[in-house]
Amino acid sequence: MTDVVDSDELVRRMQRARTCAQQEARTWQARCGDLRATDPDGAREAAVRTLAYEAVIRVMDEILTPGRHRGEDGK
Repeated sequence: MTDVVDSDELVRRMQRARTCAQQEARTWQARCGDLRATDPDGAREAAVRTLAYEAVIRVMDEILTPGRHRGEDGK
């Protein structure tokens, strides 16, 4: 059975998802810096993961605050 979620709860869930993505991006970015000198392959993987979480954050930003970030990419 599917739960019915009202719009306020949906927004709260999206905000939590955005916050989680921000924390993960920071974690992977720090890991990338830590690994850069000793494990180049691990640092590359961490950098890719950082970019992935940053993309999620950009998408969540556009969903939660449409149009607010348009000027950042030149559009």
